[in-house]
Amino acid sequence: MELIRRERAADRAGVPKGRITFLKRELVRNKYLYLMLVPVLAYYLIFHYGPMYGLMMAFQKSYSPVKGIFAGTWVGFDNFTTFFNSYYFWRLLRNTLILSLYSIVLGFPAPIILALLLHEVRGKAFKRTVQTVSYLPHFISVVVIVGMLSTFSSLDGGLFNVIRSLFGYGPIMFFTEQNMFRPMYILSNIWQGAGWASIIFLAALANIDSQLYEAAKIDGAGRWKQLLHITLPGIMPTMIIMLILRLGAVMNADFQKILLMQTASTYEVSDVISTFVYRSGVLEANYTYSTAIGLFNGVVNFTLLVIANAISRKANSSSLW
Repeated sequence: MELIRRERAADRAGVPKGRITFLKRELVRNKYLYLMLVPVLAYYLIFHYGPMYGLMMAFQKSYSPVKGIFAGTWVGFDNFTTFFNSYYFWRLLRNTLILSLYSIVLGFPAPIILALLLHEVRGKAFKRTVQTVSYLPHFISVVVIVGMLSTFSSLDGGLFNVIRSLFGYGPIMFFTEQNMFRPMYILSNIWQGAGWASIIFLAALANIDSQLYEAAKIDGAGRWKQLLHITLPGIMPTMIIMLILRLGAVMNADFQKILLMQTASTYEVSDVISTFVYRSGVLEANYTYSTAIGLFNGVVNFTLLVIANAISRKANSSSLW
C-alpha cells in the first residue's frame, strides 16, 4: 500500500513510476551505506547549517543572550561600514592575504614534490620509513608545535640561535621580531602538513597506468621526460581540485597557531581577520560586529571559490562542480 501511495504521489508530481521504484530498491540495497552517512549529514546540519540563522546578528546593533537574536535592533550594513572604515581593516586584509598566499605559493607545491620524490623511490622499506616520518608532524598538536618553536628560538642555546652563531650572527628573540614571524609560521606549516597532504597525490600517482611508462621507455624517454609528459599530466586534475579548495580558504589563516605565536611587537604583521574576530567577539563581547566581519570573510572565500572553479572549468574541464 505504501508503494502504491508513493507511486500515485509520483504520478501527481510528474515523476516516473520507475524512478520511485528504483530509489526504493536503492535505499533497501544500500541501507547500511546510507545509515553510515547519517552521522555525517547530522554533523553538518547541526553544527554548520543550523547555526547560520545567527548571521542575522551581522545586521543588528547589539545582541543580548537573554532576549535572543530576534530581539535585536536592525541597523542594516552599519557594522560592515564600520569595519571597512576602521583603522585595522587594511592591515588585517593585508596580513591575511600575505600569509595565505605565501602559504599557497610555498606550501602547495611541497606535498606534490614530496609525493613525486617518494614515487621514484624503489626501496620499499626506505619509502615506508620516509612516509611514516613525514606523516608524524601532522598528528602533533598546534600548541606543541608552537612550544617547540619557542624552545628552538630560545636565547639560551636555542637551535635557531645556535645556527645563527655558526654564520657569525648574534642571538635574537625570534618571537618578538616582526620579520621572523611570517617565515616561522609558513615554514612550520609546511613541515607539519606536507607529509600528510602528500597522501592524496601519492594515491593519484598510483592510478597512472604503468603501461604509459613502459611505452615511454621504449620510445627512449628518460625520467625527466616521463615526469613532464606522463606523471604531471596524470595528477593534474587532482592538483587543480586541491588548488581550488586552497583558494576557497584563502581568507582563513590558521587562527589557533597565529594566536599562540602572536606577541605585542608582532601585531603589525601577524594580526589577521580571524584573530581580530576573536578579540572583538569573545574578549570584547561585541558579537554583532564580529559576526559582520566573519560574514564578510565567508563571502570573500565563497566568491573566490566560485571564480577559481569557473576559470578551471573553462580552462581544462577540471572543476568541483
